[in-house]
Amino acid sequence: MPRGRRGGRVSALEGSGAEEAPLAAAAEPAVPWASPQQPEAVAEQVLLRGIFEIGRSSCDVVLSQRALRWRPIQPERPGGDSKYDLLCKEEFIELKNIFSVKLKRRCFVNQQGNGTLLGITLFICLKKEQNKLKDSTLDLINLSEDYCNIWFRQFKKILAGFSNRPTSLKILLNPQSHKKEATQVYYEKVEPLLKIAEIKTDVTITEYEGHALSLLKECELHGFDGVVCVGGDGSTSEVAHALLLRTQKNAGMEADSILTPVRAPLPLGVIPAGSTNVLAHSLHGISHVVTATLHIIMGHIQPVDVCTFSTIGKLLRFGFSAMFGFGGRTLALAEKHRWMSPNQRRDFAVIKALAKLKPEDCEISFLPFNSSPDLQERRTQGPPKSDCNDQWKMIQGQFLNVSIMAIPCLCSVAPRGLAPNTRLNNGSMALIIARNTSRPEFIKHLKRYGSVKNQFNFPFVETYTVEEVKVYPRNKTSAHNAEEEEQPHETASETTFPWNVDGDLMAVTSEVHVKVHPGLINLYGESMEEVNDSKITCNCL
Repeated sequence: MPRGRRGGRVSALEGSGAEEAPLAAAAEPAVPWASPQQPEAVAEQVLLRGIFEIGRSSCDVVLSQRALRWRPIQPERPGGDSKYDLLCKEEFIELKNIFSVKLKRRCFVNQQGNGTLLGITLFICLKKEQNKLKDSTLDLINLSEDYCNIWFRQFKKILAGFSNRPTSLKILLNPQSHKKEATQVYYEKVEPLLKIAEIKTDVTITEYEGHALSLLKECELHGFDGVVCVGGDGSTSEVAHALLLRTQKNAGMEADSILTPVRAPLPLGVIPAGSTNVLAHSLHGISHVVTATLHIIMGHIQPVDVCTFSTIGKLLRFGFSAMFGFGGRTLALAEKHRWMSPNQRRDFAVIKALAKLKPEDCEISFLPFNSSPDLQERRTQGPPKSDCNDQWKMIQGQFLNVSIMAIPCLCSVAPRGLAPNTRLNNGSMALIIARNTSRPEFIKHLKRYGSVKNQFNFPFVETYTVEEVKVYPRNKTSAHNAEEEEQPHETASETTFPWNVDGDLMAVTSEVHVKVHPGLINLYGESMEEVNDSKITCNCL
């Protein structure tokens, strides 16, 4: 975040507030991120026109319904000078990329009152490389109080018209995430931006696993525009699960008989503060705190598919991805060594699970994904009367790992994603099955996730695009037991099978039915495809 000068500091003020103003734009001799090319020619009403100093040059500034344009004012020169004309080309920023405006004042130490007016500061969201967003500022310098107030009120009116942007947020912060850095991440990087955007917040720090779930069951959310989770994948998944459970309860649905869940009314913001941050990485294409925060501030909404995990007559939870077999056993081992650092815990669990590598004897039934619009519409209207009308398929055998993923599951150890062909909101899941093979071959398969090579190009790996999956473990004797846990008193049952659901351990004693529900929750963000296709007119600094 930009900082103010010491001694005689420059601040951006609205009314009698005293927030320090960023100096990034004022210190620059020009505005290199502004686009020199105009947007598509459309008939726009000019709202205001005047003279401001921008980047140490007096400029003719025009505010229209869509953009702010300016051109340096220079004396006419005899003859034509193409180089000079090029330097004086009109530049602009689109108003949709502005997220706050404040009056800019100079205040001295111990000075009373608002200080000396310098002009107006615009706070802007910029698109950088690799899907990264950055906050920046543009200073419009003019010493006239009345003049600046007119422009200031007009900018405020325009920003108030972006109704999709939140004005009040419920924040849930997990202080134990990763290296216990979530609190620092929020108060140093997230909160300052939310204050600049004038977003009201109510922060609750969770105290134990499941605390967010119990809070959201009873918490009053009226008056909030969204819920934000600051934490890792487990925390985010818990909050999403809690929001959806609350929604079903409010809709009068029984928790154990949810066939067609109701979409959560409030969007969920994801601030990455965990060790892998799979959901944030899949959502934004990058695990970056400022990027995630700016998506929330700008009100970018991305519908995301959610899965229901259920057993016989009982809903287990909502989630985005799951692993059974090697993935579940690895997490179960890691959870028993929470005293280790995240990286040490992960490496230890992977090595030990590989040392005791063994397959699960399973029967897997799945419903292949059908993209027919008519069929999808019928399914969204309600559950079919019977499964006979659907073309279920079944495979069985010895499987080392079964992955079921409704999102790409990008992370630092799998930059292409655990399920690279899956999208956030296409109504399907990736079913990835690794059949029994030798330990060296399975390790080769795992190593491929961290490279650019195709991790599925092995004879023992099968991939399917599905809508529903049913996993029936058949080898009860190889279920998760006390010997593997090394702590018998925490073992629920000799026939408990560990599942890794969004980084959370879920112990199940029987078959699991997984079904995807298109766009069941809205997240603050943009899918990578939308980010790459969109053109944010302010180029990066």
